Amino acid sequence: MRRTASMADAAGPGAGTPNASPSVPPLADPDLADGLATPRRYWAITTIALGLGMAVLDTSIANVALPTIARDLHVTASDSIWVVNAYQLAVTISLLPLAALGEIIGFERVYKVGLAAFTLASLGCAASDSLATLTLARIIQGFGAAGIMSVNMAVTRFIYPRRLLGAGVGINATIASVASAVGPTVASAILAVANWPALFAVNVPLGIAAMLVARRSLPACLRSPHRFDVVSAVLSAITFGLLIIGIDAAGHAEGAIPVLAAFAVMAASGWALARRQLGQAAPLLPIDLLRLRVFRLSVIASLFSFAGQTAALVSLPFFFQRTLGRSQVETGFLMTPWPLAVAIVAPIAGRLSDRLSAAWLGLVGELMLAGGLVTLALMPASITVADLAWRMALCGIGFALFNSPNNRTMLAAAPPARTGGASGMQSTTRLLGQSLGAVTVALIYGLFPAAGTRPVLYLGAAACLVAAVASIRRE
Repeated sequence: MRRTASMADAAGPGAGTPNASPSVPPLADPDLADGLATPRRYWAITTIALGLGMAVLDTSIANVALPTIARDLHVTASDSIWVVNAYQLAVTISLLPLAALGEIIGFERVYKVGLAAFTLASLGCAASDSLATLTLARIIQGFGAAGIMSVNMAVTRFIYPRRLLGAGVGINATIASVASAVGPTVASAILAVANWPALFAVNVPLGIAAMLVARRSLPACLRSPHRFDVVSAVLSAITFGLLIIGIDAAGHAEGAIPVLAAFAVMAASGWALARRQLGQAAPLLPIDLLRLRVFRLSVIASLFSFAGQTAALVSLPFFFQRTLGRSQVETGFLMTPWPLAVAIVAPIAGRLSDRLSAAWLGLVGELMLAGGLVTLALMPASITVADLAWRMALCGIGFALFNSPNNRTMLAAAPPARTGGASGMQSTTRLLGQSLGAVTVALIYGLFPAAGTRPVLYLGAAACLVAAVASIRRE
């Protein structure tokens, strides 16, 4: 029974709640008594890093290439947006269902299949010669990315011993945050020396390497005996898919009727989904976990933090290019201090969360991020590179101090058998926060075309303050 006791210790608050899933027999592998032994642990970390980095990077990397894709495939700019939307929708609608499936068949299996699908679809994207084939490949790639992102946190829980769980979560947070932030810069660098198919072809050798490592290194994970709920999976896909569609339509001012229709159907399917989940021991939509105060507040804090960060990261390039007169390449360098600070601080914050209160770390981090956004909003057009760099770095440090401990808290608050639900909810919350941040930018720039960055930064700071309050209320 060593495995069951170990994972119960890692679960923290909520592990003994009446909403927990049925008990699961312990695994026989002695390496899994409390995480993997080295060097196998390092190889497992490597495949998680490669898969997660590629999946998150591809969420934004195609944006930069849309004009070139539209020209080469002889389609309109509006039609080319499906290259981005198809991927985002596929990820959104399948995160929670794949996380639930991982609890049944094993998180490591979902991860491996997702990685294989992502890699093959990347090859299909690179070889596409029409918008239809590229969009289809992007849909498959999105499902593969969801397989990676939905369970990466869950697999991480079985890779690390519980005393190092915060450090492991910190590494994952670093990879996801940096990949999301540097996507446009990486895309610009690739397009400077190659055409758009190279954006997708680069995933193929990395994906093959990750698959080879995953085959030998990933641990077998706990499995639950319940059946996969197909009806709930369909309702979840409709709910979250229409939520993203509605948010996107509102941001692009596509008219009140389509937006209201999307939200109305979304609300109806969401209500049906929530009703169906009530009373289930392992609901696909983790209502049981949301009943846990610590988990619920962590979700709220994550949603607002990602919304605030994304709003800033999307709007700042407009300020750099329009107001400061910087080129696209210079803009990429000016954005660098933020993700660089995240990369340095996130693993440290993860280790701190193994020893210090995540509530206080989150409060300090969000106050730093909010303060950094306010200093950016107040910066003059004549600002020097050094003055800009410390403001960007302050934002990155603040976000890193919050995100790694917050993710660890979300993961540890869930009982071991509900690790999949926690992992899927973490990825879904991040995606929803990023979508809300992006639509905020679109709405503000619609109202203030010439000077929208400063209002966006102030709203981002306000969102971070909400995250700070939610974080400290966990104490």
